[in-house]
This record gives sequence, C-alpha cells and structure tokens, in this order.
Amino acid sequence: MPSKEEVLSILVPLAQRVAAVDLANPAARAALEAAIGPADQAAVRTALMAAHSEGWLTPRRATETLTFGRLAKPADATQGLSIDVVDMSGAGAGHTHPNGEASLCFALQGSPTFMGQPPGWVVAAPGSHHIPEVTGGRMLIAYFLPGGAMEWD
Repeated sequence: MPSKEEVLSILVPLAQRVAAVDLANPAARAALEAAIGPADQAAVRTALMAAHSEGWLTPRRATETLTFGRLAKPADATQGLSIDVVDMSGAGAGHTHPNGEASLCFALQGSPTFMGQPPGWVVAAPGSHHIPEVTGGRMLIAYFLPGGAMEWD
C-alpha cells in the first residue's frame, strides 16, 4: 500500500536523471535506457502498479479508456519536471511538447505499444506534436515534462 510520498521517493531520482538527458538528441531514448536500467524500471513498475491497484494514482477520467493523475508539479526536487501518470488504451488528445517529454511505459493488458514503441522509454523532442495512442492493449505511463509544459490542440 504505497503512499504518494513513497511513489514520489522512487520517481524523483528518475526525474533527476531524465533532466540530465537532452530530449532533442535522437539518442535520448538509449541514454534513458542506459541511465535508468531494468532494476530501476522494475522498482518503478512495482510502485506504480501497487498505487494503481489502490485507485488513487490516476483518479481523473478523460475518456472511457484514459485516466490520469499528477504526482508532482515542476519543482527543484524534480529538476523542474512535472511527473504525471496515465492509464490508457486507444488515442488521447493531440498536443505539442514545447520542452519535450520522456515517458516510461508499462504494459497492463495485451501486447501494447505507445506511439508505436514497446514498453520502456518513449521520448518526444522539444517542439514535437502528437496524438498519443496505445495500440494492442493497455499501458500505464509515467511521463516527465520539463517545466510541466504541454500545449493542447
């Protein structure tokens, strides 16, 4: 039964490592995989799945197949990144990432992909626009936004 503070204690060090990666670099995904290895990803998965099963992690509903929640606003402790989590299948709302986005994705059902990528890190470069979509199942996604910046369509 992890609390929000316990989940954040696992995610804040990741946010600090995400902040050290240049999201504009095409090798950003590989850099995140190298900086945040399988053991760290497993710890994040365990904490997020436990919090999700308790029902408090993604309390807001956007659509029938998309719920979300904010764990942290941009702050010094997170190196200026916000930390959000979404449970989704299908498509979400289109948006632009002025400062980029790094998403750590975990399968919940099926063999899902997020933006055509398997579970793991997915990076959106600064200035990129997309309509987020999970196909082939359902995912729980923790995403880190520099400055918390996102511009909705």
